[in-house]
Amino acid sequence: MILSQDDAALFFRQMLGLQFYVNQQRQLLPNIKSLEAYQKIGSEDKFLVRNALWKSPELIDAYIQENPNGLSLEELSIIGKWKGVIAGKFYVFRYLKDHSIFIGESKVYQVLGLHEPFDVVFHGRPLPIYIETILLPFKGKIIYDGLCQTYNILFGRGIRSRLNEEYMAAKQNGLIITTLEPETLSVKPARQLRKPDRESEVIVEGIIEASERLKGGTAIQSAAFGLLRASARVVQSALQNPNESEELQRLGRKVHNALNRLQVGLDRAKQ
Repeated sequence: MILSQDDAALFFRQMLGLQFYVNQQRQLLPNIKSLEAYQKIGSEDKFLVRNALWKSPELIDAYIQENPNGLSLEELSIIGKWKGVIAGKFYVFRYLKDHSIFIGESKVYQVLGLHEPFDVVFHGRPLPIYIETILLPFKGKIIYDGLCQTYNILFGRGIRSRLNEEYMAAKQNGLIITTLEPETLSVKPARQLRKPDRESEVIVEGIIEASERLKGGTAIQSAAFGLLRASARVVQSALQNPNESEELQRLGRKVHNALNRLQVGLDRAKQ
Protein backbone atom coordinates (compact mmCIF):
# COMPACT_ATOMS: atom_id res chain seq x y z
CA MET A 1 0.00 0.00 0.00
CA ILE A 2 3.06 2.28 0.31
CA LEU A 3 6.39 2.80 -1.41
CA SER A 4 9.43 1.01 -0.11
CA GLN A 5 11.38 2.95 2.49
CA ASP A 6 14.17 3.71 -0.01
CA ASP A 7 11.76 4.85 -2.72
CA ALA A 8 9.83 7.06 -0.30
CA ALA A 9 13.07 8.68 0.86
CA LEU A 10 14.10 9.20 -2.78
CA PHE A 11 10.77 10.78 -3.65
CA PHE A 12 10.86 13.28 -0.78
CA ARG A 13 14.47 14.16 -1.54
CA GLN A 14 13.55 14.86 -5.16
CA MET A 15 10.29 16.68 -4.44
CA LEU A 16 11.64 18.91 -1.69
CA GLY A 17 14.68 19.78 -3.80
CA LEU A 18 12.42 20.72 -6.72
CA GLN A 19 10.08 22.76 -4.51
CA PHE A 20 12.99 24.63 -2.97
CA TYR A 21 14.20 25.48 -6.48
CA VAL A 22 10.71 26.78 -7.34
CA ASN A 23 10.74 28.93 -4.21
CA GLN A 24 14.08 30.39 -5.19
CA GLN A 25 12.81 31.20 -8.67
CA ARG A 26 9.50 32.69 -7.53
CA GLN A 27 10.61 34.11 -4.17
CA LEU A 28 7.38 33.00 -2.54
CA LEU A 29 9.08 32.53 0.83
CA PRO A 30 12.01 34.95 0.62
CA ASN A 31 13.24 34.19 4.12
CA ILE A 32 13.90 30.55 3.26
CA LYS A 33 17.52 30.50 2.12
CA SER A 34 18.45 26.82 2.21
CA LEU A 35 17.01 23.41 1.42
CA GLU A 36 17.40 22.44 5.06
CA ALA A 37 15.29 25.42 6.11
CA TYR A 38 12.66 24.60 3.49
CA GLN A 39 12.36 21.03 4.75
CA LYS A 40 11.36 22.34 8.18
CA ILE A 41 8.55 24.69 7.16
CA GLY A 42 4.90 23.75 7.68
CA SER A 43 2.45 22.29 5.21
CA GLU A 44 0.68 25.62 4.65
CA ASP A 45 3.83 27.22 3.26
CA LYS A 46 4.64 24.09 1.25
CA PHE A 47 1.16 24.28 -0.31
CA LEU A 48 2.02 27.76 -1.58
CA VAL A 49 5.20 26.57 -3.29
CA ARG A 50 3.68 23.31 -4.49
CA ASN A 51 0.77 25.09 -6.18
CA ALA A 52 3.18 27.43 -7.95
CA LEU A 53 5.11 24.41 -9.23
CA TRP A 54 2.13 22.65 -10.80
CA LYS A 55 0.86 25.88 -12.33
CA SER A 56 4.24 26.37 -14.04
CA PRO A 57 5.47 22.92 -15.17
CA GLU A 58 8.13 24.62 -17.30
CA LEU A 59 10.03 25.04 -14.03
CA ILE A 60 10.60 21.28 -14.09
CA ASP A 61 12.49 21.62 -17.38
CA ALA A 62 14.54 24.47 -15.97
CA TYR A 63 15.37 22.48 -12.84
CA ILE A 64 16.46 19.47 -14.89
CA GLN A 65 18.59 21.70 -17.13
CA GLU A 66 20.35 23.36 -14.20
CA ASN A 67 20.40 20.28 -11.96
CA PRO A 68 21.36 22.35 -8.89
CA ASN A 69 21.34 19.34 -6.56
CA GLY A 70 23.57 17.15 -8.73
CA LEU A 71 21.03 14.41 -9.34
CA SER A 72 21.76 11.35 -11.47
CA LEU A 73 20.28 10.95 -14.93
CA GLU A 74 17.88 8.33 -13.54
CA GLU A 75 16.65 10.70 -10.85
CA LEU A 76 16.24 13.52 -13.36
CA SER A 77 14.28 11.17 -15.61
CA ILE A 78 11.82 10.48 -12.78
CA ILE A 79 11.32 14.21 -12.18
CA GLY A 80 10.88 14.87 -15.90
CA LYS A 81 7.81 12.65 -15.92
CA TRP A 82 6.14 14.77 -13.27
CA LYS A 83 4.83 17.08 -15.97
CA GLY A 84 2.21 14.36 -16.51
CA VAL A 85 0.43 14.91 -13.21
CA ILE A 86 -3.31 14.60 -12.61
CA ALA A 87 -4.53 17.44 -10.42
CA GLY A 88 -8.03 17.51 -9.03
CA LYS A 89 -10.54 16.15 -6.56
CA PHE A 90 -10.78 12.45 -5.85
CA TYR A 91 -12.72 10.01 -3.75
CA VAL A 92 -10.47 7.76 -1.70
CA PHE A 93 -12.70 4.74 -2.18
CA ARG A 94 -10.99 1.59 -0.95
CA TYR A 95 -7.86 0.38 0.84
CA LEU A 96 -6.48 -2.84 -0.63
CA LYS A 97 -3.46 -4.92 0.35
CA ASP A 98 -1.02 -3.47 -2.20
CA HIS A 99 -2.57 -0.10 -3.05
CA SER A 100 -5.52 2.20 -2.54
CA ILE A 101 -8.29 3.03 -5.00
CA PHE A 102 -8.91 6.67 -5.94
CA ILE A 103 -11.81 7.69 -8.17
CA GLY A 104 -11.96 11.02 -9.98
CA GLU A 105 -13.67 12.25 -13.14
CA SER A 106 -15.17 8.74 -13.57
CA LYS A 107 -11.65 7.25 -13.75
CA VAL A 108 -10.28 4.74 -11.30
CA TYR A 109 -6.65 4.96 -10.13
CA GLN A 110 -4.43 2.53 -8.25
CA VAL A 111 -2.40 4.73 -5.88
CA LEU A 112 0.42 4.04 -3.42
CA GLY A 113 1.04 5.96 -0.22
CA LEU A 114 4.46 7.36 0.67
CA HIS A 115 5.87 6.76 4.17
CA GLU A 116 2.44 5.94 5.63
CA PRO A 117 -0.58 4.04 4.27
CA PHE A 118 -3.60 6.18 3.51
CA ASP A 119 -5.69 4.83 6.39
CA VAL A 120 -3.06 6.32 8.70
CA VAL A 121 -2.79 9.55 6.69
CA PHE A 122 -6.55 10.04 7.00
CA HIS A 123 -6.65 8.96 10.66
CA GLY A 124 -9.07 6.09 10.11
CA ARG A 125 -11.89 8.24 8.73
CA PRO A 126 -14.71 6.26 7.12
CA LEU A 127 -14.55 5.76 3.37
CA PRO A 128 -15.13 7.28 0.91
CA ILE A 129 -13.08 10.40 1.68
CA TYR A 130 -13.23 13.41 -0.63
CA ILE A 131 -9.84 15.05 -1.17
CA GLU A 132 -7.99 17.42 -3.46
CA THR A 133 -4.48 16.40 -4.38
CA ILE A 134 -1.94 15.75 -7.14
CA LEU A 135 -1.37 12.29 -8.60
CA LEU A 136 1.96 11.78 -10.31
CA PRO A 137 4.07 8.99 -11.78
CA PHE A 138 6.92 7.38 -9.87
CA LYS A 139 8.84 4.39 -11.20
CA GLY A 140 5.89 3.07 -13.15
CA LYS A 141 3.45 3.51 -10.26
CA ILE A 142 1.05 6.26 -9.20
CA ILE A 143 1.63 8.18 -5.98
CA TYR A 144 0.46 11.53 -4.63
CA ASP A 145 2.70 14.50 -4.04
CA GLY A 146 2.52 14.29 -0.25
CA LEU A 147 0.03 17.13 0.21
CA CYS A 148 -3.74 17.00 0.06
CA GLN A 149 -6.79 18.88 1.25
CA THR A 150 -9.58 16.82 2.77
CA TYR A 151 -13.26 17.75 2.82
CA ASN A 152 -15.35 16.87 5.85
CA ILE A 153 -18.23 15.28 3.96
CA LEU A 154 -20.18 12.12 4.76
CA PHE A 155 -21.66 10.40 1.72
CA GLY A 156 -25.00 8.65 1.50
CA ARG A 157 -25.89 5.33 -0.03
CA GLY A 158 -26.44 6.81 -3.50
CA ILE A 159 -22.91 8.20 -3.85
CA ARG A 160 -21.36 5.08 -2.35
CA SER A 161 -23.31 2.88 -4.76
CA ARG A 162 -22.27 4.99 -7.75
CA LEU A 163 -18.61 4.85 -6.76
CA ASN A 164 -18.79 1.11 -6.20
CA GLU A 165 -20.29 0.64 -9.66
CA GLU A 166 -17.55 2.77 -11.25
CA TYR A 167 -14.91 0.72 -9.45
CA MET A 168 -16.45 -2.66 -10.30
CA ALA A 169 -16.94 -1.68 -13.96
CA ALA A 170 -13.31 -0.53 -14.23
CA LYS A 171 -12.11 -3.70 -12.53
CA GLN A 172 -14.19 -5.99 -14.74
CA ASN A 173 -13.12 -4.25 -17.95
CA GLY A 174 -9.45 -3.81 -17.13
CA LEU A 175 -9.70 -0.02 -16.90
CA ILE A 176 -8.05 0.62 -13.54
CA ILE A 177 -5.23 3.10 -14.23
CA THR A 178 -1.99 1.87 -12.70
CA THR A 179 0.57 4.32 -14.11
CA LEU A 180 0.70 7.80 -15.62
CA GLU A 181 3.80 7.08 -17.70
CA PRO A 182 2.85 6.87 -21.40
CA GLU A 183 5.59 4.43 -22.35
CA THR A 184 4.28 1.80 -19.95
CA LEU A 185 0.97 0.01 -19.60
CA SER A 186 -1.61 2.56 -18.47
CA VAL A 187 -4.36 0.29 -17.21
CA LYS A 188 -4.57 -2.89 -15.21
CA PRO A 189 -5.53 -5.71 -17.56
CA ALA A 190 -8.72 -7.56 -16.80
CA ARG A 191 -8.08 -10.89 -15.16
CA GLN A 192 -8.14 -13.67 -17.73
CA LEU A 193 -10.61 -16.21 -16.45
CA ARG A 194 -10.40 -19.88 -17.30
CA LYS A 195 -13.06 -20.95 -19.81
CA PRO A 196 -15.67 -23.18 -18.19
CA ASP A 197 -15.36 -26.81 -19.22
CA ARG A 198 -17.97 -28.74 -21.17
CA GLU A 199 -19.29 -30.30 -17.97
CA SER A 200 -20.64 -26.91 -16.85
CA GLU A 201 -22.55 -26.49 -20.11
CA VAL A 202 -24.01 -30.00 -19.81
CA ILE A 203 -25.19 -29.30 -16.26
CA VAL A 204 -26.87 -26.03 -17.30
CA GLU A 205 -28.51 -27.71 -20.30
CA GLY A 206 -29.91 -30.32 -17.93
CA ILE A 207 -31.28 -27.62 -15.61
CA ILE A 208 -33.00 -25.89 -18.54
CA GLU A 209 -34.50 -29.14 -19.80
CA ALA A 210 -35.73 -30.07 -16.33
CA SER A 211 -37.08 -26.58 -15.65
CA GLU A 212 -39.25 -26.78 -18.77
CA ARG A 213 -41.14 -29.66 -17.15
CA LEU A 214 -41.83 -27.71 -13.95
CA LYS A 215 -45.37 -26.41 -14.23
CA GLY A 216 -48.43 -25.75 -12.07
CA GLY A 217 -48.41 -25.48 -8.31
CA THR A 218 -49.19 -22.37 -6.31
CA ALA A 219 -48.67 -18.86 -7.66
CA ILE A 220 -45.41 -18.59 -5.72
CA GLN A 221 -44.20 -21.97 -6.98
CA SER A 222 -45.08 -21.09 -10.56
CA ALA A 223 -43.21 -17.78 -10.30
CA ALA A 224 -40.21 -19.55 -8.78
CA PHE A 225 -40.19 -22.06 -11.68
CA GLY A 226 -40.18 -19.14 -14.12
CA LEU A 227 -37.28 -17.50 -12.31
CA LEU A 228 -35.31 -20.76 -12.46
CA ARG A 229 -35.89 -21.12 -16.21
CA ALA A 230 -34.96 -17.48 -16.95
CA SER A 231 -31.84 -17.67 -14.77
CA ALA A 232 -30.67 -20.92 -16.36
CA ARG A 233 -30.98 -19.41 -19.84
CA VAL A 234 -28.84 -16.45 -18.79
CA VAL A 235 -26.17 -18.84 -17.52
CA GLN A 236 -26.32 -20.84 -20.75
CA SER A 237 -25.89 -17.71 -22.86
CA ALA A 238 -23.04 -16.47 -20.65
CA LEU A 239 -21.25 -19.79 -21.13
CA GLN A 240 -21.77 -20.03 -24.88
CA ASN A 241 -21.64 -16.38 -25.97
CA PRO A 242 -20.08 -14.30 -23.15
CA ASN A 243 -19.43 -11.32 -25.44
CA GLU A 244 -23.00 -11.03 -26.72
CA SER A 245 -23.93 -8.24 -24.35
CA GLU A 246 -27.24 -7.36 -26.05
CA GLU A 247 -28.50 -10.94 -25.77
CA LEU A 248 -27.36 -11.18 -22.16
CA GLN A 249 -29.14 -7.93 -21.36
CA ARG A 250 -32.32 -9.23 -23.02
CA LEU A 251 -32.22 -12.43 -20.98
CA GLY A 252 -31.30 -10.45 -17.90
CA ARG A 253 -34.47 -8.41 -18.27
CA LYS A 254 -36.44 -11.65 -18.32
CA VAL A 255 -34.79 -12.66 -15.05
CA HIS A 256 -35.68 -9.27 -13.60
CA ASN A 257 -39.32 -9.65 -14.68
CA ALA A 258 -39.47 -13.19 -13.29
CA LEU A 259 -38.02 -12.01 -9.98
CA ASN A 260 -40.60 -9.21 -9.83
CA ARG A 261 -43.42 -11.72 -10.37
CA LEU A 262 -42.08 -13.84 -7.54
CA GLN A 263 -41.80 -10.81 -5.26
CA VAL A 264 -45.38 -9.78 -6.05
CA GLY A 265 -46.56 -13.27 -5.12
CA LEU A 266 -44.64 -13.18 -1.86
CA ASP A 267 -46.02 -9.74 -1.01
CA ARG A 268 -49.58 -10.93 -1.68
CA ALA A 269 -49.04 -13.92 0.58
CA LYS A 270 -48.35 -11.55 3.48
CA GLN A 271 -51.73 -9.86 3.16
